[in-house]
Amino acid sequence: MAIGSKDLTSAELRGLDEDRLVEELRKAKAELFNLRFQSATGQLESHGRLRAVRKDIARIYTEMRERELGIGGTGA
Repeated sequence: MAIGSKDLTSAELRGLDEDRLVEELRKAKAELFNLRFQSATGQLESHGRLRAVRKDIARIYTEMRERELGIGGTGA
């Protein structure tokens, strides 16, 4: 599963445990930071990657919140 690619789907996120979700979120935020830094210095090659990583972060937060509320999937 790769951050910022179509591999990170909601169905796959539902299969992950809480610790793994937190780890994926940490990696996605770190990648977003690096992409923003590259964008600011003019070194970013693919601007679409920023959007994809932001969407992945949103998917992870959504899955975490659904588990918190006990909605769908494998709630906690």
